[in-house]
Amino acid sequence: MEMNENGVGIIGLGCYVPEKIVTNKDLEKIVDTSDEWIVDRTGIRERRVVSEDMATSDLAVKAAQKALADAGVAGEEIDLIIAATATPDMAFPSVACLVQAEIKASKAAAFDLTAGCSGFVYALVVGSQMIKAGLYKKVLVIGAETLSRILDWTDRNTCVLFGDGAGAAVLGAVDAGCGIIGAHLGADGAGGDLLKLPAGGSRLPASAETVSQRLHFVHMNGNEVFKFAVKVMGEAAVKALESAGLSSKDVDYLVPHQANIRIIQSAAKRLKLPIEKVIINVDKYGNTSAASIPIALDEAVKSGKIKNGDVAVLVGFGAGLTWASCVLKWCKEDKTIA
Repeated sequence: MEMNENGVGIIGLGCYVPEKIVTNKDLEKIVDTSDEWIVDRTGIRERRVVSEDMATSDLAVKAAQKALADAGVAGEEIDLIIAATATPDMAFPSVACLVQAEIKASKAAAFDLTAGCSGFVYALVVGSQMIKAGLYKKVLVIGAETLSRILDWTDRNTCVLFGDGAGAAVLGAVDAGCGIIGAHLGADGAGGDLLKLPAGGSRLPASAETVSQRLHFVHMNGNEVFKFAVKVMGEAAVKALESAGLSSKDVDYLVPHQANIRIIQSAAKRLKLPIEKVIINVDKYGNTSAASIPIALDEAVKSGKIKNGDVAVLVGFGAGLTWASCVLKWCKEDKTIA
């Protein structure tokens, strides 16, 4: 096994969100809530919802194809696919295997990774280390979710928060000192009950009882998850920076998990960053779980906000409970296929 002495970074990005938009005004018609209440507490104004004929792998494929085109890489060149998701099409086969078939990545290994909303950054770190170790040269990392399929649309505390979407990144060799230069992963399983999908697994297999008790939908203790997130987001970002030998003064942009505007503002405050240095799109998409960070990163790069040489911190938290952060020094050649 030959260790890779180059840096490892993102050489291609892509994202996809469904066409259907559900606004806060739309939600006012089905649950006891209001646009003002949702915006004030979360910052969310609208979210995207998949059509009936689409599943998570469909969104993942579309994002993956865009990332491959952006990298100038064919599916056959991909060595490994990691799909971060909490809403796979089915228990098995994995979303990653379904994507592999669609993009014709015939030589790629493939597996799913479940770390909730932290999943994309978890997968980035795992994929980058696979390349660093010399096992693979090009890794496709995807964060994709169809959370609308596991929401209780009669529960105003959860149905207003989430949306559907996918983001993808192709990892490969970059110049030394560029790419992923620091990371931090963590978990606290003692908090697992705070955010969970109770039924459908081996603990509570699907039955008439679990369906009638609405146990196949997201259950969340919102207050406790909020307190956890406010504490962990800033801490995780700082630890990733320390691993890279940097401080918050070196950060050009923060790309946080898009769960709640108040949590995002708290993380920015912890890092002493002005809000202008924070990538925010929670108002447009809501919380898309593992897809939120890659969607936000893709939009920031494609809009010209994040440029070559910039230092960006990606940080998220999620079910598990989990948290993950990494530091990117953005260095990417333009290889987009027209």
